[in-house]
Amino acid sequence: METVNLKVKTRATGKQEAKHTRKSGLIPGVFYVNGENSIPVAAEPLAMRPIIYTSDTKLITLEIEGIDKVHDCILKEVTFDPVTDKPVHFDLTGIITDHVMNVEVPVVLKGQAVGAKEGGVIQHNLHKIEVHCLPVFIPTHIDVDITNLRLGKAIHLKDINVPNVNFVLPGDSVIVSCVPPRIKAGTEAAPAVEAAAAVKEEKK
Repeated sequence: METVNLKVKTRATGKQEAKHTRKSGLIPGVFYVNGENSIPVAAEPLAMRPIIYTSDTKLITLEIEGIDKVHDCILKEVTFDPVTDKPVHFDLTGIITDHVMNVEVPVVLKGQAVGAKEGGVIQHNLHKIEVHCLPVFIPTHIDVDITNLRLGKAIHLKDINVPNVNFVLPGDSVIVSCVPPRIKAGTEAAPAVEAAAAVKEEKK
């Protein structure tokens, strides 16, 4: 797992303080670690970019201004403004080496699906998968090979295996599927009907 260093400042709690932090050009966040009090922090947007805008889970070495101890943690959640799409809040979870934890890991699709060549449309349902494991086994990302995915078929969580990792969602959760294209006005309906039949067959 790639390591990223992040330096943050402490901040006061409360909604107004969070707004003040944003107006000052920083992103408010909270650092949590099991068994300890949470610490409200604030980070520079530029420093957060390699942590937020990535397809990999990254180990963060967190340096909090005024605190000598360096914490190992991961990004638990980030909230974006619905209008500007800018990050407005983040949560960091501290890592305790011998404690099992829940982490959301990005999904990376590999290959070109056979079903797409047959005219199907790839639907990526799960972009992140929550896993339950020891910190040492946290995957950087989870690869899902879609090369043999045919029209009307799907790849479920139970179809993939990651060593030393348990999935939180049920095994029948759909990660990715290949579905028939929508019928456009004035186009021939027969191919879409045949594709729909393939989907029904998958459900049997």
